[in-house]
Amino acid sequence: MNVTVKSAQVAYFKQHGYLALPLFWTANEIMAMRHELVRLQLAGLLTNVATSGDGITASPTHQNLQLCPMSPHSGLFRAMPFAPKVVNLVRALIGDPAVLHLDQVFLKPGRTGTATNWHQDNAYFHIDDPLKGIAIWTAVHDADLANGTIHVIPDAFREQLEHSRDPDSNHHIRCYPDEEKALPLVLPAGGIAVFCYGTPHRTGPNITDKDRAGVALHFYNGDCTVSGGFSGDNPLYVSGPYADNGTARFGVDLASDWEVQVLDSCLNDPN
Repeated sequence: MNVTVKSAQVAYFKQHGYLALPLFWTANEIMAMRHELVRLQLAGLLTNVATSGDGITASPTHQNLQLCPMSPHSGLFRAMPFAPKVVNLVRALIGDPAVLHLDQVFLKPGRTGTATNWHQDNAYFHIDDPLKGIAIWTAVHDADLANGTIHVIPDAFREQLEHSRDPDSNHHIRCYPDEEKALPLVLPAGGIAVFCYGTPHRTGPNITDKDRAGVALHFYNGDCTVSGGFSGDNPLYVSGPYADNGTARFGVDLASDWEVQVLDSCLNDPN
């Protein structure tokens, strides 16, 4: 499925710092993501980062399961950032050259899944223009208020909020923004939320009986200065003159490999 990024959507993103696209991934692509997450979870690769309020002690009652990065463990998620529609979206919003920053997943188990507190990605990454870095957050399952969908605060991306150690996580930081304008983004499975590195965002707890996961891909414009974490000495370009679809790094054209990985995952249900 091709996704055309309209000029009005680009303008909205640059004005408000976020964009919601309810129809982005196909049913087969979402099925593949679900299968792959089950496989990764059964392999014990998703770890609980939720603590008992001291930032250290693992919570015995709540779970916020994270894997970051996913790409070393999964051909599917290694290829996902190179899917042509992803690259087209990234180029439209932040321009060339675009660099893959990181990939990660948070899975909130039913009833025990806990929140990820408010934060700005740029508090971790420190790029010189917060509008030139983006996260693409995929709703792997239907995401709503009950199961803790993502929330954003529009128009707040230029403000550098003070962050401190998050007592509810074993390694995250958090901020305490004015939540008056906070907006929950209710998305069907396969929809995405796109927000820039300056946009405050959070997810809520999952109080339903079913698991809910969100996969996040992070990119920044390669002409920006990055002084925070995950900057790396060997940037992986997805667009621009140095981009080769990951061929030099991984020995395979990942743009083409995306469809192969989706088909393979759909045909091999880990259950």
